Amino acid sequence: MTLQPALRDATFRWIAGDPSPEARAELQAVLAKAMGGNAEALADLADRMSGPLTFGTAGLRGPVRAGSNGMNRAVVVRATAGLASWLLASGHGGGLVFVGRDARHGSEEFATAAAEVLAAAGFDVRVLPGPLPTPMVAYLVRNEHAVAGVQITASHNPPADNGYKLYLAGGGQIVPPADRQIEAAIERIGEAVTVPTASTWRPVDESQLAGYLDRIAQLPRGSARELRVALTPMHGVGGQVAVEALSRAGFTDVRVVREQAVPDPDFPTVAFPNPEEPGAADRLLALAEESDADLAIALDPDADRCALGVRQPSGEWRMLRGDETGALLGERVLSTLDSATHPDPLVATTIVSASLLKSIAAAHGARYDETLTGFKWLVRAGDGKGTGLVFGYEEALGLCVDPDTVRDKDGISAAVLACDLAATLKAEGRSLLDALDDLAVAHGVHLTDQVSLRFTDLSRIGALMARLRENPPTELAGGAVTVEDLLPTADVLRLRGDGLRVVVRPSGTEPKLKSYLEIVEPVAAAADLAPAKARAADRLSALRKNIAELLAD
Repeated sequence: MTLQPALRDATFRWIAGDPSPEARAELQAVLAKAMGGNAEALADLADRMSGPLTFGTAGLRGPVRAGSNGMNRAVVVRATAGLASWLLASGHGGGLVFVGRDARHGSEEFATAAAEVLAAAGFDVRVLPGPLPTPMVAYLVRNEHAVAGVQITASHNPPADNGYKLYLAGGGQIVPPADRQIEAAIERIGEAVTVPTASTWRPVDESQLAGYLDRIAQLPRGSARELRVALTPMHGVGGQVAVEALSRAGFTDVRVVREQAVPDPDFPTVAFPNPEEPGAADRLLALAEESDADLAIALDPDADRCALGVRQPSGEWRMLRGDETGALLGERVLSTLDSATHPDPLVATTIVSASLLKSIAAAHGARYDETLTGFKWLVRAGDGKGTGLVFGYEEALGLCVDPDTVRDKDGISAAVLACDLAATLKAEGRSLLDALDDLAVAHGVHLTDQVSLRFTDLSRIGALMARLRENPPTELAGGAVTVEDLLPTADVLRLRGDGLRVVVRPSGTEPKLKSYLEIVEPVAAAADLAPAKARAADRLSALRKNIAELLAD
């Protein structure tokens, strides 16, 4: 295998147009090895130059490295120049734009680069003071009527990654056709080194940030505040803000996992900084046990996701699934809603989440909708604008409990509402698990699980999806199933049977193929709950085994 002239020349052009001396030197070193016949360097170079990055489920994401298919200053400069061009063409010239960042490798450099490009293009650019949670950018864009917001973050991705999340007017993430239009504008941008920059941006006013915390303090529906909380920001940027938000809401007994309290881009205590990953919340649950906490809360690194941990009757702690948390907080929102303010409420979840929210909505006379995965779709549920939306969630720990304020998932506001519910139940001598049992008795047992496969060779994901389409199963967990292919709208396969559903799709943010499993078992009466749980668990176990075998490569 030899270096092809086209790849060599493209690399030379990229190096010449890269404004970062460090990135130029990095790519030159890889190119030199590839030109010398090093097979590993050649493969690395081909991957680095296979870009550009494109807008996926939640913006641009990729490894921090030199080249067109990575997160680096040149990519950020060109992406932001394309955004500026698109905003100008859309009539938003001179508008207000917020720029924020997390604490990952490269985030400060990339945020500064984005701010400088937007400032040179004539926008009123305000930069957040240091690494702060993603929901604060979404809040500022909506509350301050900005034309756009950029957050440099890779959320819960591995430490080597970074990303570029984009919000437009109203505070929602971009959706088609805006994403493709912006990508087309980026393609028309010349070399990054030629893009004008200016340092005329200003810092965000502290009073604007305080407005976010003031709003969150008003979220609790109940008066109970006696609650001990164990919390981890998982080496991310949400710890200090979350503690302050909880304190303002009246929850002051908060213990933070010491080893994970300070932002650290290397995420040294977790294999993957994602509360969904096995073992990621082990230190949190240990702290909850040691401190005799009532509730455990894990935020992901940019604090837009929230996971809850509870003590089981056996005394052991476990993390709730995203669907369990979504059902609990959805019920909380609908059961305490001010009907005068929200006369026609809408709740929404995604096609891969459990179906329990639909039954909860019906019981409260609320509208319900399912969308494609991603909060960019959830906040536009119903009429495409999210009119009347009061709650939305996705099973991957994303919760939007106050859409009027943050039109995106927000782990910190979700944590406050979860504490409100847990404290209310504690005052009644009950727990979140008791509340889940109430929902099961009223709506049936809904058990969910996930089978995910992580790949380094992304082509294998497409091959597996193609194989499933060519030869889909006709039976799962002992029952017949039908297959629905959502192409071309989405790369999703949905399998349905009696009280059974499986959704298979490639992840939009990670190199994974995901399958989402659900079993629904009716409950005749409260006395039937335990047997119904056992039946559902047996069926789910059988289904999980079937899916694992089906996806075996």
